[in-house]
Amino acid sequence: MWTPNIPGTMSVDEVKNFGHEVVLRRPGQPEELAPAYVFLASADASFVTGALLEVTGARLSAPS
Repeated sequence: MWTPNIPGTMSVDEVKNFGHEVVLRRPGQPEELAPAYVFLASADASFVTGALLEVTGARLSAPS
């Protein structure tokens, strides 16, 4: 996820390549997470329990 801390905590090459390991080939933006948070906080999610809503840019999660 791209945050303002990324450029200040990584080398220029790391910043240039940040996010390219995911299928979408770019870092996620914070505003791309907002719809998931809004959904989970809404009445539409009233029957959603014990589930993972993964907003990963198509990066596969490690098996648990």
